[in-house]
Amino acid sequence: MKNCEKASENIILIGYMAVGKSRIGRELVEVLKEQNRDYELLDCDSLIEKEAGCTVAEIFERFGQDEFRKRETDLLKRLSGRTGIILSTGGGMPLKEENRALLNELGIVVYLKAEVSTIADRVRNDKTRPLLKTDKALETHIGDMLKERNPIYESLADITISVDGKSPREIVGEIL
Repeated sequence: MKNCEKASENIILIGYMAVGKSRIGRELVEVLKEQNRDYELLDCDSLIEKEAGCTVAEIFERFGQDEFRKRETDLLKRLSGRTGIILSTGGGMPLKEENRALLNELGIVVYLKAEVSTIADRVRNDKTRPLLKTDKALETHIGDMLKERNPIYESLADITISVDGKSPREIVGEIL
């Protein structure tokens, strides 16, 4: 764990696709509301889709991954200075060094970590994820991507939580 004494009360959820960032974000907002703590959930992919008027997959297809990553950076810059947010990021957002700096400044970064088998089970029938379009076996592809991404996620995280075999409430309890 790194320094959790950050000035911001924001909580930033990072991790690979399908680890539950959006679901945990919703649950976290609900638990905080029960504690009379008012937080707003912002889902980066949803915000980008709304602004673009199309899905993440369509942005990748029409404009490419570099354009999508630029939109992520632009969004983070606009969120700078905001407080009282739970931010659910896209799995690739922390890959860009500029984004890591912006995320670190924005709040406490929580890395939701899952095993390859957990992720594969969750995405096996999901045709909406552009980075899963590959000729490799699903588990091999996810494993290769995690080998690249895990060190980045871990270096950015203030807190790392394994999500395998846990309910959303258990994970939220660990975050809090």
